[in-house]
Order: sequence, then structure tokens, then C-alpha cells
Amino acid sequence: MLNSQYLRLGQAVSVMAVTLGLNACGNASKEVAPPPAAMPVSVQTLTVSSVPVQTEVVAQTEGAKQIEVRPRVGGIILKRLYTEGAPIKAGQPMFLIDPAPFQLSVDQARALVAQQKARIEQTAREAQRLKGLLESRSISQREYDTAASDNNVATATMMQYQAQLREAELNLSYTTVKAPESGISGRFELSEGALVNANTSLLSTIVQVSPIWVRFSLSESDLLTLGGHLRPGMVKAVNLVLADGKDFPATGHINFSASQIDPTLGTQQLRAEFVNRDQQLMPGQFVRVRLTTGTKDGVYLVPQTAVLTGQQGRFVYVAEKNAQGQTVAVVRPITEGGWYQDRWILLDGVKAGEQVIIDNLIKVRPGAPVAPHAPEPPFSANPGATRA
Repeated sequence: MLNSQYLRLGQAVSVMAVTLGLNACGNASKEVAPPPAAMPVSVQTLTVSSVPVQTEVVAQTEGAKQIEVRPRVGGIILKRLYTEGAPIKAGQPMFLIDPAPFQLSVDQARALVAQQKARIEQTAREAQRLKGLLESRSISQREYDTAASDNNVATATMMQYQAQLREAELNLSYTTVKAPESGISGRFELSEGALVNANTSLLSTIVQVSPIWVRFSLSESDLLTLGGHLRPGMVKAVNLVLADGKDFPATGHINFSASQIDPTLGTQQLRAEFVNRDQQLMPGQFVRVRLTTGTKDGVYLVPQTAVLTGQQGRFVYVAEKNAQGQTVAVVRPITEGGWYQDRWILLDGVKAGEQVIIDNLIKVRPGAPVAPHAPEPPFSANPGATRA
């Protein structure tokens, strides 16, 4: 009897515990989940800016003048008179060709000139003597005319010999091969003792590096960005970017632009000229040329990280308040206009005063609450420096 009472009491306790558990679960299911915490994000307030209309393309330098040094007379190269690869000035001796045969030609031409000079003096005296005899009617007019003609022929022959002498002296001077222009000398293509032919044998080269030329091409898309087919007067500034990312100190100008598009490559060929006093640039060097044709107003600049790409194109997140007064992230499709330095150019889709989210974009979702704040300044490695 006592055992049955204990059994009924235990069953009652179990039923009461189950009932209390079910009530507790029902109350928990009715509780509202707390709203998600606002994501802290850095924002940039948009302001209207102006950017230059420009583009950068790969270019290659070349000497303004590339001269081949060839001998004007043939002979044996006796000596090289310059240092290979060193700067050289116009008129500086570079090679010496054996002058002995040319000196002999000069001596022979001088001898002919001296001989003919004596012949002229003889015919002149004879003509003068016969002139007196003609006046006294001792000789005929024909004899005097013959003497006068001999003097004229001797004078003409003298002019011929003088021309031969000048030619011989000129060829003798050509045995010293001089630099036709100033620039950087090349290596000696032959060697001392080599036999060279006049006007054909290549001895060396000279490259003029100041000014220096930069040759490059622009595609049709680049031309559209800059405003169409380029002419020298359309370009406001030409700058060079070196391999280390630094700008070349001198500003150049366009000295050639092709009048048509290359049908094979679809590009316009152009060439710029730069002053290169310190010879910082050498021919054959690859650089980047930056062309500026004007400015574009009414645009916005945002960091590269702020622009994202989706199925509908590029967009940014803007922090703005919703109907409940909560600051949330809103998607804004944008029209971009390329890069300027390290920032995107926004042409359309946003307006001045809006706050564009620039970090934590992986965690941001459309309509999610955000806590915007100003971007932090870059970290300084100097412990004593303070953040501005």
C-alpha cells in the first residue's frame, strides 16, 4: 500500500516537471532576437574635384641623331683617337688613316701649279712682246692672236691644276676622320691596321642624347580618352615616368604625330622630345610617357578599395539613414572614368556630400547597419610622430 502511494507521487512530480519545461520553451520562443550590431566602417565624404585628362603608355627612348661614321677616303687605319663610349664633340678627331699617299698627291698637284705658273708668265711675256711688234707692223695680226690665245690657255690650265691641288689637300684632311656631330661615341667596328674603303666602311657610330627622343603609340581607346586624333598643339604637357616610378625632371613636347592611324596595329605613332643635359636617359631605354590634354571638372575621387564589381557593373556602398533613422549601407551603381594616380574617378551615380564606405567592404551587406567614422591616418614608423 505504501509502495503504490510512492509510485503515484513520483508520476505526479514527473508530469509537473514536463509541464514546467514546456512552458519555459514556449516563453523562450516568444522572445525577439536582438538587432545585429552596426559594422564600424570608414567613410569618405564626397567633394567635387577636377582632374587632368591624361593617359600613360609605354615608350622607348632613341637618340635625336644616330650618325654612322664612315671614311671619305680609303686606306689603312693607323690609330683610333677617341675613347669608346665617351662623350664626343663635333669636329673632334676619331681616326687617323695613313696620310702618306695623299701627301704625295698634294705635292704633285703643287708642282703642277708651280709649273703652270711659270708657263703663264712665259706666254704673257711673249704676248706683250708681240703686241709691240704688231704696233710697228713687224708681225701679222695672226701671230699676235696666237700668242694671246696661248696665254689664255695657260691661265685656264692653271685653274684646273689649282682645283686638283684643292682636291688633293681636301683628301689629305679626310685622313683624319672627325666627329660630324656631338654625342656619345660608339665602339670601333674594326681595328687598327684594317683597310677601309671610302664612304662604305663603317668605323663607328655617334648617338645624340641631348635632346633625346621618345617614341610611342596610342590606341584608339587612348585617343578617345584624350579627345581624338592628337596633334602637337592639343597636348598641354608631356612627362616621363622612369622605371623606378619617379618623374623625369624635364617636361617635353610633341615633335611628331602621324597623320593617320596605322591600319595594322590600329594606333597613332607619336614622338616627344626632352632635354637630357645630365644624360639620365639613354637610347633604347623603356619608360612611360604621360600625356595631358586638359582637365575634367565635376568628378569625384575615391580610393581604389571603395569601388566593387558586381553582375550589374561597378558600384560603391554609401552610408545613409533609412526610414527608421538607422544608418545602413546602400548600393550605388556608378560610372567610372578610369584612374587618377591611386584613386578612381567617379563620373555619375553619386553626389557631393554623400559618405562612401572605403573599408570593411567584405563584411558589408546591402541594408546592413553601419557605424561610419572618419578614416584613420596612415601609421607612422617613427614612434615620436603623432597622427594628424
